[in-house]
Amino acid sequence: MDDELNVTYITLGGHVEVEKYRYIYFFIMFIVYLLIICSNSTIVYIILVYQNLHEPMYIFIAALLANSVLFSSAVYPKLLMDFLSEKQTISYSACLFQFHTFYSLGGSEFLLLAAMSYDRYVSICKPLQYHTIMRKTTVSVFLGLAWILPASQVAVPAGLSADKKLCRFILKGVFCNNTVYKLQCVISRAQIIHDMVILLNIALVPMLFILFTYTRIFIITYRSSREVRKKAAQTCLPHLIVLINFSCLCAYDVIIVQLESDFPKTVNLIMSLQIVMYHPLFNPIMYGLNMKEISKHLKKLFCQAKCM
Repeated sequence: MDDELNVTYITLGGHVEVEKYRYIYFFIMFIVYLLIICSNSTIVYIILVYQNLHEPMYIFIAALLANSVLFSSAVYPKLLMDFLSEKQTISYSACLFQFHTFYSLGGSEFLLLAAMSYDRYVSICKPLQYHTIMRKTTVSVFLGLAWILPASQVAVPAGLSADKKLCRFILKGVFCNNTVYKLQCVISRAQIIHDMVILLNIALVPMLFILFTYTRIFIITYRSSREVRKKAAQTCLPHLIVLINFSCLCAYDVIIVQLESDFPKTVNLIMSLQIVMYHPLFNPIMYGLNMKEISKHLKKLFCQAKCM
């Protein structure tokens, strides 16, 4: 028992057993996972293939969508296996690995959105300096930091948790998120402070930076022509909507560990699935349909597929 956690799967209504609808759940989640991979990968493919999309803004979008695929892959394979298993178990070390992957890639999303907001700020507010500032080296550095910084910072609490004594072996969730702390006998004050610092570094600071840059953009474009305002809205609005959507889901995930007992099981399940189902599908919809150049190439790709 020491090396495994029994994962209690919460179902809609809180009283339906997983075994009863196992294959239905598996089929639904498998289709969703395929949609996530196909939709995100299609737009990444379009950005990589067409030369006119080899610009920083589209490169960051491709990175964000690739991150969504990795983010989903941290959860779905194990989730699908669980639906086909009579007993849903996971080793503590595997649970911590999933915890690390889930939060490091979540932090990467915030940092990638911050890089995209900076790119838009330079493009709209400093157009003459854009090609000097947003060089290939700058883009590469931003991409590297977006994945390395969260991974290295989240590795610390994951590593420290490996040596913690466990007093519970039931994890109330469909995957290993911060509810893994509920398994530990004692959560030290130093651990809480360290987690708050990580949250500040990979979520709150990037979010404040994004809001600052977009505020500056809207102030400057408000004084400009109608055409400039329209262009700014077309490129910035999808980023803001994605940011607000992801921030709300992350806020719920952060506070649920403290309010777990106060939330109905149905609400808990729905919100948990929102993070791994709705958001990874939301990104390609926002960027595929609302970004004019991507949408144009997407329609062309579908037309070519129909003609074949």
